[in-house]
Amino acid sequence: MFGLDDWIAGMSEGGSAAVVLLVAVLLGLRHATDPDHIAAMTTLVASGRHRAARSAARLGAWWGAGHAVTLVLFGVPILLWERLLSERLQQGAETAVAALIVFLGARLIVRWSHGSFDLQGHGPADDGHRHPVRTPAGAFGVGLVHGIGGSAGVGLLLLAAIPSQTLALVSLLVLALFTGVSMTAVTAGFGRALSSPRVTATSNALIPALGVGSLAFGLWYAAAAWSLAPYPL
Repeated sequence: MFGLDDWIAGMSEGGSAAVVLLVAVLLGLRHATDPDHIAAMTTLVASGRHRAARSAARLGAWWGAGHAVTLVLFGVPILLWERLLSERLQQGAETAVAALIVFLGARLIVRWSHGSFDLQGHGPADDGHRHPVRTPAGAFGVGLVHGIGGSAGVGLLLLAAIPSQTLALVSLLVLALFTGVSMTAVTAGFGRALSSPRVTATSNALIPALGVGSLAFGLWYAAAAWSLAPYPL
């Protein structure tokens, strides 16, 4: 994002194993702030009435776990055989990410229109079972899709910065781990922010804005994946 990953990865050039692993940690911690991750995370967390930090952190942990699994599954072949994903496969993966973001945004708007965020208790209750996206399995699935979309870029960064294959593989595992840690922290923070009295009082206006923003971003992200729109990030 804005060349930050290139700058962080460049820190490891000619460095010791400890420096390389530190770079992997930094890349993992920063990865959760990608715009597509933020769009998915906000709509995922905001989709429930009970948005306490603990509940949000649990969703973030499962989301990060799914992302880490896909990073490893797709990243290891890239590092071992230096076989990058084809352009069409990368476009397909990014399109899947965009479709997921659009789905989460649309779902948030639909639930808001049905009164699911009625603070007076007149809307339907969010019991955690009627809405499978907010279950651990659902959050894990969201992470799996996002991991597919970001794997090629991660592999390129590691291949460019790390000459040792063994060290590159260890760095990939470290990056996957700290991506999960950062996603947990980011979602927990967002859940806490949404649960504050000031934000809760304005949720009737905030929720649809988040949904519309996610829809717009998802459509733009899909267009950018197919070079139909600029992608400056």
